[in-house]
Amino acid sequence: MRNLDPRRARWIRIRMGILCGLMSLGLGAIVSSAWSVQVEDGAEWRAMAERQRSRRLQVTPKRGTVYDRNGTPLAVSVEVPNAVLDAVELLRSADEARAKVIAKDAATRIARALSIDPEPIEKRILQRRRYIRLKRRITEAEVVAIRELSDPKSPLPIRGLSTEGEAQRFYPNRELGGPLLGFVSPDGEGKDGLELAFDEELKGRIEEVRGLRDRSGRLIFHEGLESEHALAGHDVHLTIDQGIQYTAEQELEAAARTYEAVAGSVVVVEPTTGEILALANWPTFNPNDYSTSEVGARRNRAIADRFEPGSTMKVFTVAAALAGRTLGPTQSIFCENGRMAIDDVVIHDTSPHGWLTPTQILAVSSNIGVAKMGLALGESQLYEAFRRFGFGEPTGIQLPGETGGVLRSRRRPWVQVETASASFGQGIGVTSLQLAMGFAALANGGKLLEPILVKRVVDSTGAVVREATPRVRREAVPPTVARTVAEMMVAVTESDGTGLEASVPGFRVAGKTATAQKADPATGRYTKDRFTSSFAGFVPAERPRLAIVVVLDEPALARAGGQVAAPVFRRIAERSLRYLGVTPKGTTPMAISKLSSEDDPAQAIYEALGQAPRDRDSVPDEAPLAPLGPGEVRVPDLKGMPIRDAVRATFAIGLSPAVEGSGSLAWQEPPAGAVLRKGASVKLVFEPPT
Repeated sequence: MRNLDPRRARWIRIRMGILCGLMSLGLGAIVSSAWSVQVEDGAEWRAMAERQRSRRLQVTPKRGTVYDRNGTPLAVSVEVPNAVLDAVELLRSADEARAKVIAKDAATRIARALSIDPEPIEKRILQRRRYIRLKRRITEAEVVAIRELSDPKSPLPIRGLSTEGEAQRFYPNRELGGPLLGFVSPDGEGKDGLELAFDEELKGRIEEVRGLRDRSGRLIFHEGLESEHALAGHDVHLTIDQGIQYTAEQELEAAARTYEAVAGSVVVVEPTTGEILALANWPTFNPNDYSTSEVGARRNRAIADRFEPGSTMKVFTVAAALAGRTLGPTQSIFCENGRMAIDDVVIHDTSPHGWLTPTQILAVSSNIGVAKMGLALGESQLYEAFRRFGFGEPTGIQLPGETGGVLRSRRRPWVQVETASASFGQGIGVTSLQLAMGFAALANGGKLLEPILVKRVVDSTGAVVREATPRVRREAVPPTVARTVAEMMVAVTESDGTGLEASVPGFRVAGKTATAQKADPATGRYTKDRFTSSFAGFVPAERPRLAIVVVLDEPALARAGGQVAAPVFRRIAERSLRYLGVTPKGTTPMAISKLSSEDDPAQAIYEALGQAPRDRDSVPDEAPLAPLGPGEVRVPDLKGMPIRDAVRATFAIGLSPAVEGSGSLAWQEPPAGAVLRKGASVKLVFEPPT
């Protein structure tokens, strides 16, 4: 610069100073920005970076399994394949023109493989979505086709195309227990029945999994699940017995179709525990294909449909009269020769009768005799007696849609005709389950139990989350009264009783028929051509193992409960007792007068039986059977059954029948009572009748 003109040199120094100043200002701005980004706003920028490079996925656990009391699955979740596509991966590094060509070609080939329309696929590809579900529940052939299209070794592989597993609810027994089990929607939510009631337990808790994205945006997992329970929901073990449920549904459907009934239901209860062994409804539906079913077929009629019970309520009126001491067990009542006027209403019997004892009144089902018992009790005591048996309130079963029935409130005093009609089951609304629990109370000595449907809930590790135990709601009647009424009910199924068709060979059956007129909602009057036919009872009468209620709504070809419902009771009871291994024993009728002894009620029962006093639950009627282990079943006694029934009964409990001959079953190997693993073979030899 010494050789330069002083003015030029000064200008150069000025420009260099300006340049250095500008560079200093720029460097200062950079340093200031770096300070702001890394120090002042560092936390915010780090969070943004973490959001961009990390990804969270929700892991939906496998839905739990529903089992029957013997461990047979009734509802399971299986994995089915879906075809999916990552459009970002497919169109990576492609410009708009190239992307359209790739999208059209991929959509055409995918549509051909999956038999779907290519245009919607092409549009979704061009939207460059990370996840496109192409088709759900694809077949094995379609899975092979997708793998061939996405194979990197193929000439033109479709990048981002793959299959993924999706849980689908599967019901291996199809229609068996359809309204009871309910169904699961495609989004994995329980929508009816047990699937809805236990939805939270079955579907488990959704967990989040964190991961990092690679350069292509693909997820690389780097953290495991916080809880091992996220991989599966809880399993639910029911008290339902698949074999008895199958029998109940089969017999109910056969009767409904035979008599052209509109609907029907059957409830089978273990009286001493309150465990529900079967809850059958007709019509029913297949939960695997619920979208094609009628809404009415999905209704659990056993708990949701209320009906006038008719004559089945007479046993509770008799029990109330005996408990209230307004009636003696052998006291005779004049039944007015079949016609009695109360206020401006005339009560009729189906046939005229004079003086009858309570046992005879139940046997011939006299409305007038029971009405006089109810009037002697009074509306207050009668109402309280019905409430003690659980009528007019929900049973508390863990299912959606249960109704509490109808029992007129006492806020308005009942007039005489209302009290009389309530005595024989008119003006009252009950459900099949309420009726079953009421009869179970008479069977177990007067204790009204809570119904148990879910025996236990188990988590994915096998630990029991909760377990149900028998619970007494209240004492409905004293034990001596319950036993006396039970013995009176035996007359219904013997001699000239109305329920003769319900008698089971080798066992004494306690029960009651009912043929109730249905009311017309439009007129409020009883119709002459629409009826509810039912039979309720328990067997064996001495030490009941099963309490069964059969209800058929509006049978067209016959209407009497003893003709329509009683045979269904007999067939269910006979097959179920054989299935449970209960064999007939010698039975001795009890003396009603002794049963009602006031000195020592328990002693009176044993004296009437001709036995020494003993604990009711300590000595069974049949020889004790070895307990069953997990996955084990007991071979039922099939002797005398035709091929079709024997094969169905064998399949129902999980055994495989090997059939020889024709006709009726002559012998079986292993014999009845043997314990086998499920899936084992049972040899059934049939011989024609001689």
